[in-house]
Formats: sequence, structure tokens, C-alpha cells
Amino acid sequence: MLFRLGLVLALLGTLWTNLARGAQDHGFRPPAVPLVTCDPYFSIWSFADRLTGDTTRHWTGAKQSLTSMVRVDGKTYRVMGDEPEAVPALNQVGVTVWPTRTVYDFEGGGVHVTLTFMTPMLPRDLDLLSRPATYLTWQIYSADGKPRDISIYFDASAELAVNTPEEAVVWRHEEVPGLKVMRIGARDRQQVLDRRGDDLRIDWGYAYLAVPEGFAPGEVIAGHHPSRQSFVLGGSVLPTDDVRQPRAVSDGLPVMAVSMQLGEVASQPVERYVILAYDDIWSIEYMNQRLRGYWRRNGAQATDLLGWAAKGYASVNQRCRVFDEDLTADLKRKGGEEYARLASLAYRQSLGANKLVAGPEGEPLFFPKENFSNGCIATVDVIYPGAPLLLLMNPKLLEAQLIPVLEYARSGRWHFPFAPHDLGTYPLADGQVYGGRERTEENQMPVEESGNMLILVAALTKAEGNAGFAQKYWPLLAQWAEYLRKEGLDPANQLCTDDFAGHLAHNANLSLKAIEALAGYAMLSRMMGKNEEAANYRKTAEDFAAQWLKMAADGNHFRLAFDKPGTWSQKYNLVWDKLLGYKLFPDALAEQEIKFYESKLDRFGLPLDNRKAYTKLDWELWTATLAESQADFQRLLSPIYNWLSDSPSRVPLTDWYWTNDGKQAGFQARSVVGGVYIKMLADPDVWKNWASPSTK
Repeated sequence: MLFRLGLVLALLGTLWTNLARGAQDHGFRPPAVPLVTCDPYFSIWSFADRLTGDTTRHWTGAKQSLTSMVRVDGKTYRVMGDEPEAVPALNQVGVTVWPTRTVYDFEGGGVHVTLTFMTPMLPRDLDLLSRPATYLTWQIYSADGKPRDISIYFDASAELAVNTPEEAVVWRHEEVPGLKVMRIGARDRQQVLDRRGDDLRIDWGYAYLAVPEGFAPGEVIAGHHPSRQSFVLGGSVLPTDDVRQPRAVSDGLPVMAVSMQLGEVASQPVERYVILAYDDIWSIEYMNQRLRGYWRRNGAQATDLLGWAAKGYASVNQRCRVFDEDLTADLKRKGGEEYARLASLAYRQSLGANKLVAGPEGEPLFFPKENFSNGCIATVDVIYPGAPLLLLMNPKLLEAQLIPVLEYARSGRWHFPFAPHDLGTYPLADGQVYGGRERTEENQMPVEESGNMLILVAALTKAEGNAGFAQKYWPLLAQWAEYLRKEGLDPANQLCTDDFAGHLAHNANLSLKAIEALAGYAMLSRMMGKNEEAANYRKTAEDFAAQWLKMAADGNHFRLAFDKPGTWSQKYNLVWDKLLGYKLFPDALAEQEIKFYESKLDRFGLPLDNRKAYTKLDWELWTATLAESQADFQRLLSPIYNWLSDSPSRVPLTDWYWTNDGKQAGFQARSVVGGVYIKMLADPDVWKNWASPSTK
């Protein structure tokens, strides 16, 4: 009778888990799955269908192995990583990607294992958001109710702390009350912030692995092979550390390893967790001044970080669950099941492609990196497409992205009448590098970046309900508005954010950006009591809009460029006319364009324009948001959703891919995927609810 009751409870537990996750597992195969997504350097993913199908990797594709095994009644199974090869993999029966959590489920050997990766990116809690720490939690129960003797193994490799495996590392144990802590880092003498670039991993600071003492863990720092074999053969890690250090990561691959004995486990699930963290010591250099992570602004050290993480585990876990469920419910309500899955997959990637630091006065500054683009930091046309997530979740984070750009532009370093493109190459934000640095107008994006900045400040003002932020930088905003009044309606031959397509004159979509930016400046002027200026710029925007309709018209759609009949392009910049309520253009414009776009859909989405079959994920969602009906939105979304599961390019979400075969054209793991949240801004009530300071 007791055995049957245990079996029933176990089956009910599985059913409840599946019901709680809804249909999110069915038919959805992310190109890559987020595991640890704290910042551009501390970012680990699974690039395979199964967590045991490959080693885990940095977003760049470089190996950064995390390995886990479970031992059941003397037999060992892998649940993470492709080694040891001789150890069979437990059958993976599901993976669910929530906004802040990734949940894997495994069954076999008489047990059910749930392995959860939780990076608590709660957007209103900047202290928590800035902490470079991820929780890994194992929940295990007997699938048939019979008692099972179970132990868990986990290791994190030294690959986390180096750029290449030829670099040497050192290691030691740390003293933190209530925790067993190991750390590993590059070299004896570290070169902090001594390199910049794109396809790089961090090689300063320290990776940490911490486990509560109450779990009675075994802990060791040793070569990967002897450490893992010790568990396979005896169910525990080696008794003593490897003392051969410093040594190259490629020399035996040192790992920080823990084993946890659960004892007999029946139908009642038993839970264990570890904390994986990275302390980079100094995070960003801004205008030749080194800045620390925001969590460090009051003098905190890595030991404090780990102590906070352990103490707050239960409450953080609960908060993340509630946040995930509430956000997912709204995503489904506004965009449907497929949209919710896409947006959930984009959430941690978008935030994790930024670094939140404390500015010179302790203020939050949020720096994005152009991953696999050119490595630039604080790029305005990366901030622009990624902004919808921040506008929805916490407009203060958008402020934290804009402040470094605005301060640089008014510092005297920037001499042009238009807005800058970037602040340098990550992690050094010491001045623009794109287009010939600060000395030439060649290859700049004058209309693009000026329009981006004005639109972003206007959208920020709408989200916050006041123009206080704009007032601080009014002379700059006025200068950029005047530049767009002169140059924006019919842009000269220049680059836009889609710079991979090359220079283009008379760009109709770029002109739309300038027009919407001028309307935004008029709105800002009015909110600041500058009524005459507001009226003048509003009239300019209206006049430009009327001219645009004539210049861009091409039968049943509107042109790519004013002088190119028979062409077309996505008019994604038009979305601000809808979101900010400017009403410069008739509703029929968007309706006509949406109908035309539906005739141009390819297998995996809508091409960017008529020139090539590639597209941009962020702009596709901006364009789809122009649709008034859910049916039209879904028609544009469904090919994108199919691409997620069928793309042969197994990388963290790329935003630039080919619509005919689904292959990556370039870019990956960029913050711009926060742009998929623009659909949520189209409902004023949803936007207001999430952007409210009371939202946690």
C-alpha cells in the first residue's frame, strides 16, 4: 500500500510539473539554450539538442565545460556534458526556457532529475541583476517510489577563467561562513582590462564554485579525468587537491568539483544547489576611468557576493518563479504561445549581453557589447533595437545605457553635429572607434544615430511620464533635432544600422526614423513648456510625413529608396508612430505595407528588403507589431518560430539570418533581441503595468 501511494505521488509530481510548464516543451528546439547569462564574459550555453550531447560553451563557441553526473544505486549517469564518454547519458525528456530560468528534465535508472539554471535577472532589483552569479539546482525523486541511493557530481572547468586553453591558471579554497568555496583564475599576475575585442573570453578575475556546508559536500580542485573517475568509481570526489599549479588549462584541464550524497531518496523530491559566480574585479573602462560592477559599488568582495547568494536562495527562487509565470502569461496573452517562447528565449540573452557597473558617482551605467559584430561597446544602433525590453521592464536601465553616450557627446571629445555611433571596443569605452574614430565623418551614421537618440529619449520620457531626463541634455537633443531637420527627410548616401547592406542614398526607412525623431523632439519640447519650438517641430514632422508619402509611393507598397521604383523594404521605424501616438501617417500605410509583406514571406521569415534573402530578427518583430490584427501578426511570426527549431546554425540567437535556408548570416548572442518585446509596448496598459516602479 505504501509503495503504491509512493508511486501515485511520484506520477502526480511529474504531471504537476508538466502542467505547470504548459506546452512550452512541445515542438520547440532553441538554436542554443541559455545556462549562465550574467554578462558578455560570463555567458555559458548549450549548443545541442540535449544537455549531454556536447560540452557547454561560451557564447562565442569556445569550450567552457560544466559537467554533472548522478549516481543511482551504484550506477552513474551523465546529465550535463559529453564526458566521460563511457558514462551513459540519462534520457532527457524535456527542456523549458523561462525568462530567468532554464529547466531540464531527465528520466532513467529509476529516477527523475530536474536540473535548473537560474540567473535572477529581475529588472527592478539592480543589485540582484548586477550580481555575476547563477544557481544550478538538482531536484531528484524516485520515479517508481522505491528508495534509491543517490549522489550528485558537478564540476566547472578552468576554461571559464581564460581566453585560450594555453593560458595558465592558479586555484585555492576560500573561507565563507556556511559555504564550501573554490576559486580558479588566470596566471599569478593578472592583467585586468588589458585587452579589447570581439571573439575573446575573460582572462582576469576569478571563477567561483560555492556549495552550502549543510549539504555535506566533498570538494576538490583537480584534473578533470581523475576527478570524474573518482565519482564514477566510488560516488565521491578525490580527497585532496591537485597541487601542480600554476599550469596551462590544456594540461589536464583543472576543474572545481563537488559531490553531494543524498542518501536514500524515494517519492519525495530532494533538492541540492550550487552557486557558480565570476568576479571580474574591474568591469569596464569608461573615459579612461576603471569602473566596478554595480554590486561592488559599496566595497563588496566576492565572498560577500557568495554569502548574499546563499542567504537569498529561497526568496530569489520564489521571486524568479513568480516573475517568469507572470511575464510568460502576458507574453502569451498579447502575442500567443509562439511569441512567448521566442521572447522567453531572448530575455536573458538581451540582458546578459550588457554589463551593469557603478559610474563615477555610484550611478548605474549599463554597457552593451556588439557580440560577433565588431565588438564595439555602447553602440547607439545596438541600444536602439534592444530598448523595448528595457522600456517595458525598467526604463532606468535604458537611462543607464544612454547616459554614457550623452556624457561623451557633450564632453568636448565629440566634434560633430550628429550623435556618435559607439564609445569604443568592449570593455574599453574610451571613445568612438567606428568609422575612423573621432576625427572624420567617413563611414559615420549621422541620421541613424541622431534619430535613434531622439526616439529613445522620447520613448523613455513616455515610459517615465516626465521630461526630467531630456532636460539634462537639452542642448545636445536640440542640436541633433536641427541636424535632422536639415538632413533627415531625404538622407544622403550613408550607412544606417543595417550597415552590412552598405551605403544607400534616399533611404525611405531611414527617412521615417528622422521624421519620427522630429515628432519626438516636438513632444519633448511641449512637455518642457517650449510651446513655440514644439509647434515648429511638429509642423516640420507633419510636412515631412506628407512629402514622404509621395516620395516613397510605389503602387501597392512603398520603396526601399525614393529614387528606386520597383523596390521595397521593411519600414520597421514606422512602429514609433503607433507606440508613441504621433499619428503622422495614416493607418492605411501600415495596413498596406503589412499586406504587401505577407506576399513576400519566405520559408523562415520576411527578408529585410528586396536586395537579398537575409533578414533581421529584431526588425521582423518591429514590423509585425505594425499589424493591427493578431492574425496578421501571427502570419509574420510563424515562419520566425519555425526558424528557431529548424535553423542549422546552432548558436545563441542570431539576429541576422537567411530566410530561405535559416542559416546564420552573422552576429549572435546580441542584446538587440530585446527588440522582440516591442509587441508588449503596443498595449499601453501592459506597458504601464510592467514599467511601473512598483513592478518587481
